[in-house]
Amino acid sequence: MLRSRIIPCLLIQNNGLVKTVNFSNPKYVGDPINAVRIFNEKEVDELVVLDIDASVQRKSPNFTLIAKIAAECRMPLCYGGGVDSLEVAQRLVGLGVEKIALSAAIFKNRTLISSMSKVLGSQSVVCIIDIRKKKSIFSTSYEISTHNGTISYNEELGSLIKDIQALGAGEIIFNSIDQDGCMKGYDLSLVEYVKDFTDIPTTFLGGCGSNQDISKLINMYGTVGAAAGSFFVFKGKYRAVLISYPDSKKKNELVYNNEIGSKNV
Repeated sequence: MLRSRIIPCLLIQNNGLVKTVNFSNPKYVGDPINAVRIFNEKEVDELVVLDIDASVQRKSPNFTLIAKIAAECRMPLCYGGGVDSLEVAQRLVGLGVEKIALSAAIFKNRTLISSMSKVLGSQSVVCIIDIRKKKSIFSTSYEISTHNGTISYNEELGSLIKDIQALGAGEIIFNSIDQDGCMKGYDLSLVEYVKDFTDIPTTFLGGCGSNQDISKLINMYGTVGAAAGSFFVFKGKYRAVLISYPDSKKKNELVYNNEIGSKNV
């Protein structure tokens, strides 16, 4: 039986761990290997690691760093950044990465989704959709971007979701640019918008600032991935760096109590 997952997301830039706000102004917050070791101790459900510069700078993944992260990681590991071919994806899996995340490649070479799904299995193929709201007084709509929000695409969100599912993606991560790093809660209007389109495991990233935000997401969506960056690396209003994660009792409360009350399970 699938259960909701609470997932730290680490952003990598120049081999260091950083955090952004609205995809801008990356702040160095430490050594990613040390962060992985701490998350091991806290027995996290899963870990997402994203190199935010690899695709922007047209670089391959840093296989040396990823190998070190994978060797330390005692939980399922998802990596994204610079993955533009089946060969790169296979090399990452060979290093111990369980899930490969695609973002820019969704638009550059969408058939990569199906080729990866056939060779690696759909459970290993994750599509990340970076989204910001379009400003309109008439209705809510969404703009899809890649390359840290600098390149936008004129594609309807619902159609994109259906397309990547049909090609064999095993999971979608919806990443809110508007909420990124703000710690004011997930974009629940986005959650409401996409939930009728998704038939595969789904994760939301961007905006989490409390356990209550995780609770609201699970209660609204049902079985879901609740991902966060700032919430798990910052403490207090001055954002002191302190890695945290709900203990087993709190995690069970957040997941189980909300799932049994959800209409979507």
